[in-house]
Amino acid sequence: MRNLLIAMSILSFLFGCKQKTEQQKTPQEKKLPEISETKQQTPFVWEGANIYFLLTDRFNNGNPDNDLNFSRTDSTGVLRGFMGGDIAGITQKIEEGYFTDLGINAIWFTPVVEQIHGSTNEGTGSTYGYHGYWTKDWTALDPNFGTKKDLEKLVKTAHAKGIRILLDVVLNHTGPVTEKDPVWPDSWVRTDPTCTFDSYENTTACTLVDNLPDILTESDEPVTLPDALLAKWKEEGRLSQELDELQLFFERTGYPRAPRFYIIKWLTDYIHEFGVDGFRVDTVKHVNENAWAELKKEADHAFQLWKQKHPDEVLDDNEFYMVGEVYNYGISSGRLFDFGDKKVDYFDHGFKSLINFELKYDAQNSYEKTFKKYNTLLHGKLKGKSVLNYLTSHDDGNPFDKERTKPYKTANVLLLTPGASQVYYGDETSRPLVIEGTQGDATLRSFMNWEDLDTVPQIKEIHRHWQKLGQFRRDHPAVGAGKHKRLASKPYVFARTYMSGDFKDKIVIGLDLPKGKKSLWVKGFFGDGTRLRDTYSDTEVVVKNGKVILENEYDTALLELVEQ
Repeated sequence: MRNLLIAMSILSFLFGCKQKTEQQKTPQEKKLPEISETKQQTPFVWEGANIYFLLTDRFNNGNPDNDLNFSRTDSTGVLRGFMGGDIAGITQKIEEGYFTDLGINAIWFTPVVEQIHGSTNEGTGSTYGYHGYWTKDWTALDPNFGTKKDLEKLVKTAHAKGIRILLDVVLNHTGPVTEKDPVWPDSWVRTDPTCTFDSYENTTACTLVDNLPDILTESDEPVTLPDALLAKWKEEGRLSQELDELQLFFERTGYPRAPRFYIIKWLTDYIHEFGVDGFRVDTVKHVNENAWAELKKEADHAFQLWKQKHPDEVLDDNEFYMVGEVYNYGISSGRLFDFGDKKVDYFDHGFKSLINFELKYDAQNSYEKTFKKYNTLLHGKLKGKSVLNYLTSHDDGNPFDKERTKPYKTANVLLLTPGASQVYYGDETSRPLVIEGTQGDATLRSFMNWEDLDTVPQIKEIHRHWQKLGQFRRDHPAVGAGKHKRLASKPYVFARTYMSGDFKDKIVIGLDLPKGKKSLWVKGFFGDGTRLRDTYSDTEVVVKNGKVILENEYDTALLELVEQ
């Protein structure tokens, strides 16, 4: 009895403190919904994931001591050199709760393997491999990005927050040839012809651009390791370890020692060593599709091996995830990508999802037209698979709203369209996509505009909108993975439903609502007497006569069931 009285006293004290805290809040503070942690009972679903994509070098500098390596001191074109962002910087923002507050449940960052040491000059000024796609050594991390201990900490920190990690991987090519970076042996790469993209062969058996040696991924011919790589490993004191691991890999798998299998081994090492949850695969259509099925097979093996060794760190029973960049693939194509003389189903070769290049065009249409289209395709031709939608990215020179004049519509379209969403770093803060003096993709890759978020009220408001939608999306798989149904056209109200096993998720969303008093039609979806919470305004309502009434200054409503 004494213990019970003590417990009741403690609860009474805590409740009193909470009441006092609520009373002390200003009216403005009371209006804003609290940032909540991810609901533990909500399953993570890749088909509806909210993925944040960032350039490692351009996001946040967590360790200024690693900003200069390999004498990378050449003068470069605008935004074509290293700027200091690193793995530690990403981890720092995870720890601060930036991604949690934004409703992100997976992070994809550009490759962090060791890049070429030299720079290239392509008529746009000298360029370094700051973007991560110019590999020199797949078995090492680039010191500009950090160390393997940094990567280990990042994955563990993310997992502790319920956030998955996607590594960006390149199998198609090495980095360019420079004075510091000799070409790989001709048994490994081709240096011509340059792709013309008018047939399957002229897309796969060629170099993507000039001076970007193409791995002979179609070859099954055994090759020896490049002398330069062996010498590098020896100098770093890891030659025996690397050779022993390769011996074990080829003995276990029975694969020939062909170029692609070496690289597959090196890439999947990051899975069983660190427990990364998936790969974003670069330049998919430039590699024979069988290589991707082989990568997925070894990735699955590595993921299961990691789970067996770390049972207490396993987040769920999801398979290893692979999303592919098949440049110019659009959701309307369904499962097939057409080369003109050949059609390929990449979903049948290891990919759960493909990046969808079509949403930036669909964003010009009404919400309902876009949502209905994606609902039909994802629950029809693409059932069991998914797409990763984006509106801006690192290499699409014609993004939606390049001038950043429609930040709210961008958020609404991206975060509420069925499928997975790719938030490109700075979408949520209107980071400029037009930078004076830049050429090509560089204009899309400025450093994250943290200062704007701290000092510009308008940016703070935009960011808050992204947070509210992102959290609702993260907490409700129905938003991205559920079935869509329009409930009313004016004001526009729609519902989404997701079911998996015993889990059921039902939500209603209203967009372009009038400010002040508004009525949302929910008849046929939520019955009279149902208690709902509008998470956008943090208001509880009850369904009456088939509708709910809200009164606030917002034009958006995000309705969820109130737990009984």
